[in-house]
Amino acid sequence: PFLTKALREVSRGARGGNIQVKNMTGGAGAKAAYYIFNDARPDGYTIVLSPPAIVLSPSLYKKLNYDPVKDFAPISFVAEIPNVLVVRTSLPVKSLKEFIEYAKANPGKVNFGSGGIGTTNHVAGEVLKSLAKINIVHVPYKGVNQAMVAMMGGEVDMVVIGTPSSLPQIQAGKVRALAVLSEERLPPLPSVPTAREAGIDNFEMSASYGLLAPAGTPREIINRLNAEWVRIAAAPDVRESIQKVGFEPLSSTPEKFAEFIKKEIARWGRIIKEANLSLD
Repeated sequence: PFLTKALREVSRGARGGNIQVKNMTGGAGAKAAYYIFNDARPDGYTIVLSPPAIVLSPSLYKKLNYDPVKDFAPISFVAEIPNVLVVRTSLPVKSLKEFIEYAKANPGKVNFGSGGIGTTNHVAGEVLKSLAKINIVHVPYKGVNQAMVAMMGGEVDMVVIGTPSSLPQIQAGKVRALAVLSEERLPPLPSVPTAREAGIDNFEMSASYGLLAPAGTPREIINRLNAEWVRIAAAPDVRESIQKVGFEPLSSTPEKFAEFIKKEIARWGRIIKEANLSLD
């Protein structure tokens, strides 16, 4: 809800008038990105909150309908969500190392839930399989929160999920956190080690969000949209609202966001190739 409100403020401040927000699900955010590429005019009146999948899709799909670098005009970072690896409390493991040992002792019998094929939590599970050389089974759901509920009900053993959704359950003891997939430990979970501390390198998987416009949008419009978001993101009440639900508010220049997209596509290209993961 707060991101929807923020998008309204960005568009209203930059372009004026009434703003319509479309929640377009499907393809781990690919549907919304394709809409911007295929149907939107480059006039600043249609922008998209880009999902993490924007940097994963080029390596996951051999026939992607759009190019995340050439077909979009970056505006700014918006927020980052740290992910955490959690397991059901009845699973006899207390650490990531013990989880891997348990999975190796039970090949094909341990499973993990996700919010659907191609989502960050799906890719995270597949990457863990590759890095730890374990055989765990993917079970997709219609959303990661549904996967979390399924795990608490015993349907699956593990889920990688953002801290905003998982923190209440972790603190209530309904699920067990084994590692945070960020470079540093998280203030709300000081006792939970990073994946690197837990023995798995190259397993940082925070979910980054940003604003994109269609390629060809005039630079003066991009600059105006960027200025509006930077102004909004700096407001104390906005930052407090974002941080309260576990997001880290961000802003940047269009150039910095564009460079991030390029670097992340290359980074995930290497990781996904090593994991031999393809969704075609």
